Amino acid sequence: MPTSNAVAAAADHLPWSLTAPLFVVLNSGSGHVEAQERVDTVKRVFQAAGRRHELLEVSDPKKLPQAISRAIELAKQHHGAVVAAGGDGTINAVVQQVLPTGLPLGILPQGTFNYFGRHHGVSSDIEEAASSLLTAQLKPVQVGLINEQAFIVNASMGLYPTLLQDREVFKQRFGRSRVVALFASLATMLRDHRDWVIKLTLDDTTHTIVTPTLFVGNNPLQMAQIGIPEAPALQEGQLVAIAVKPVGKLAMLGLLLRGALGQLGDADKVSSFAFTSLTVSPRRPHRPKRLKVATDGEVIWMDAPLHFRPSPQPLQLLVPT
Repeated sequence: MPTSNAVAAAADHLPWSLTAPLFVVLNSGSGHVEAQERVDTVKRVFQAAGRRHELLEVSDPKKLPQAISRAIELAKQHHGAVVAAGGDGTINAVVQQVLPTGLPLGILPQGTFNYFGRHHGVSSDIEEAASSLLTAQLKPVQVGLINEQAFIVNASMGLYPTLLQDREVFKQRFGRSRVVALFASLATMLRDHRDWVIKLTLDDTTHTIVTPTLFVGNNPLQMAQIGIPEAPALQEGQLVAIAVKPVGKLAMLGLLLRGALGQLGDADKVSSFAFTSLTVSPRRPHRPKRLKVATDGEVIWMDAPLHFRPSPQPLQLLVPT
């Protein structure tokens, strides 16, 4: 794993032109602003600056991979950059394909929390974000891997993926907002949940723990906001894991409140640690071959065991100067 200084130095030698064309994959299903308004805003900003661009708008999530592949193909042909417009889940989908190519990636964050964009100084206002791309500079940033699938903010198993699924149901009924997300979380915490017995192979040591959920973070802003002391390790080529000890429903609500107040790391029912390699293997009585996991807000199924590590290749992100 290259050091943060070595990665930063490598960025000085990456070619990037402020006239390079931008190929935008826009998820019209993400964000608060109407899709057409977002499309019009991006076009207006780039046209006013005389910046060559092309928008690939996607309304059907099943067609997102195809649009991303097309944007990558165009960026390679014309020495340009791929731009992801949407929430962290959309950005994650673009990162999956862009990361191996080494192409520059720009973002227009349009989700509920936008941890990735906020950490790197990219505005959630689409006009400001589009304007910042006109003078952006390249910055190598760390990406996490779970079974070789990339994640930019977090990945998890256990209770947290269930929480995300419940939150999506609430958002479809009541709209996308942080208040709706909070009430969805409260509803999930008050339900019965399973405690998992898992074996953790952490670098060169092995531990067995019991936990309702295991959460792995790759975003210093999110980790710092909930009060995890290992947050600075994310700037040093590591990931950070959080495990909750088995607790009752009221205690779980208390932990949720502590996280909202930025005090989760002080709770005696929570353990956290930084690592460069972590393998998670479910033990009896629950020992499924596939596990429900969440990556950047999207719930998927993966084969066990789960292996977490930082990607050896950084993402070349376009950030505001």
